[in-house]
Amino acid sequence: MSRVLVTGSTDGIGRETARQLLADGHDVVAHARDDERAADVRAALPGLRDVVVGDLASLEQTRRLAEAAADAGPFDAVVHNAGVGGGSGERQVTVDGLERIVAVNTVATYLLTALVPRPGRLVYLTSGLESQGTVQLDDLQWQRRDWDGMQAYSDSKLHDVVLAFAVARLWPDVHANAVDPGWIRTRMGGPRATDDVADGAATQVWLATSDDDAARVTGRYLKRFSVLDANPQASDVGLQDALLDHLAGLTGVRLPR
Repeated sequence: MSRVLVTGSTDGIGRETARQLLADGHDVVAHARDDERAADVRAALPGLRDVVVGDLASLEQTRRLAEAAADAGPFDAVVHNAGVGGGSGERQVTVDGLERIVAVNTVATYLLTALVPRPGRLVYLTSGLESQGTVQLDDLQWQRRDWDGMQAYSDSKLHDVVLAFAVARLWPDVHANAVDPGWIRTRMGGPRATDDVADGAATQVWLATSDDDAARVTGRYLKRFSVLDANPQASDVGLQDALLDHLAGLTGVRLPR
């Protein structure tokens, strides 16, 4: 039995990931943005070990979430599932003055990676749109470029792959991988999406818990249990280090080496 933390697990792929882990007999800690959502997921998944609470759009709450997660651990695996979509709205700024998509999808994921005690396995949820992403360190917050929500989302999903590959390189004792779940019928994916939510969660569950040799890889980008080629930027070691340095500057927390 493994103990697994799943971020963003109150609905959609995250909740299905937690449900599958519970069904397989694992010890699961869920994550909710606020107390109301925490109560909802406790009711939906009564077998949870715990639910930790924190809004990833706030650096302070993300730090407190990391502390709560540390108290609920140690974990064999952490599934970084939480994220927000691009949509078509205007650029939004968090309480910390950060662009919201980058704050939640990139900055908070980095901060939790750095602060939660190191597990044996890390799984980062990305998207096939990472192939269209770019790493624009000179304008990560979209302060100079004309706003494009879907491009900001694609960029953030590439950031997650870069982070997964960087962690795999720097932490050789950890299996760190990125997963494209597919286009899933969830609130974020919408009713026209082609794939079922169970399929969208299965690869993460397998990577987090399986003893199969194929699941014990690191520094890989996967979809439906298969290794695929990621955006070439993700394998650029100089770019990996530059993104880590940039995120350390934004958060005041450096990834332990």
